This record gives sequence, structure tokens and C-alpha cells, in this order.
Amino acid sequence: MIRRFFEDQKILVVTGAVSFAGFLILAIVMLFDQTQILGINRWIKPIKFFVSIAIYVWTIAVYFQYLPGWEAAKRRISIAMAVIFAVEQIAVVGQAARGTTSHFNVGNPFDGTVYAIMGAAIVINTILAGVLAWKYFTVRMDLPRPIVIGLQLGLVLFLLGSIEGAYMAAQTGHTVGGADGGPGLPLVNWSTVAGDLRVAHFLGMHGLQAAPIVAWLINKVQPKLATPTVIAFSIIYALFVGFLFVEALNGRPFLTRLF
Repeated sequence: MIRRFFEDQKILVVTGAVSFAGFLILAIVMLFDQTQILGINRWIKPIKFFVSIAIYVWTIAVYFQYLPGWEAAKRRISIAMAVIFAVEQIAVVGQAARGTTSHFNVGNPFDGTVYAIMGAAIVINTILAGVLAWKYFTVRMDLPRPIVIGLQLGLVLFLLGSIEGAYMAAQTGHTVGGADGGPGLPLVNWSTVAGDLRVAHFLGMHGLQAAPIVAWLINKVQPKLATPTVIAFSIIYALFVGFLFVEALNGRPFLTRLF
């Protein structure tokens, strides 16, 4: 079964592997280069993107593996995603190497063009994810019902996170009540002094993995409770993401209400 997965989803598996290798390379580079952008090592953002992309494309590969038929379309979408994330990675690494930001950077025509290309690539990826969600809600799958619902709701949560990301892009910044950069949590650098829209965006996007994992775990131990549990979990998860989004809009740091 594992061999078949690697054969069927070769494009996305290889894309994720290349991205993960990029993370390892940049993690080593970071040890020898202490140049900072917005108060953090310039390679941290590319590192986060490489890890996130690897997790995302591998997750989509799993979603594809359980979707019956539609083989030609899945291959075309896989190729499109490989190109999209190659563009994203080149842009993020290239801008970091130049000593400037990749996101929300419209300070000159070149930087503005790079940011616009990245934005267009992500819009296309979101549309492709929406198409995948539509297929998951319309195609009959030979899986336990709780698992199917978990996969469906994972896609819904991901699209919710994408909408929050679009709002953040429209504001050309992720900090509310302060400037981008400054004091933040380790690695993720979510602001500890102002509202940070990235928190809700991050958690919403990773609902793609959270809901199916919860469905799978509960279905293993209590199959009869799995369906209502994953539905309840997804609703609470979405409400929590919405709460964090509102908190950020009001300029409150992520940890203010939690501790």
C-alpha cells in the first residue's frame, strides 16, 4: 500500500521531499549567517515555508490517494501545485538572500512584482483546493463515514484559513496595533505585543490535517462516537480560529487571553 501511494502520488511526494531538503539546507545555512530581517534571522521565514509546503503537499497527496478516479485531473493539479510552490520557494529564498522581505513588500517595482506573483500563485492553489473540496463533497468514497467527514471538514477549515490569509494580504501586513517585526514567540515570531493575523491563518490552514487525524483516532477507539466527535471538534476548532482572528483585529497578542 505504501509503495502504491509513492507511485500514484509521485509528483507531490517528490515536491514535498525537495521542500523538506530545502528546509534542512537552510537550517544549516542559518547557523553560519546571522543576518536579520525584521528582527529575526533572514532564513527563518524560508525555513517555515519549506516545512509548511512539505506538510501541505504530502497531505494533499493523501487526500488524492483516497479520492477514487479523476486520475488525469489529479495529475494536472499535482503538476500545478509543484510549479506553484517552486515559484513560492524561489521568491521567498530570493528575497531573503537579497536581505529584504518577500511578503507585503511593495516598496519598489521589483519587490511589488515578486509579491504579486506570489499572491497569484497562492490564489490559484486556493482555487485548486476548493475544487478538491467540491469533489470530496460530491464523490462517493469507500471509507468509513467519520473519516470521509473528517477529510471534508479538513478542507473546509483550510479554506477558512485561506480567507483569513487573503484578508491579511489585503492589509499588506500581519500585525495590528504595531509594525511587522518586533518581539515575538520563538521561531513563528507571532507578536507578543500586538495583534498578529498569522495565528488564525496558521491554525485555519492546518485544520486540513487536524480534522482527519481526530476522525481517524476516534474511529479507531470509539467508531460510534467518531462522526459527532469530529463534527463537534471541527466546529469548536473553527470558532477558536475565528476568536483568534477577532482578537488579532483588536490588536491583542495571541497569548493575552490564554495565560
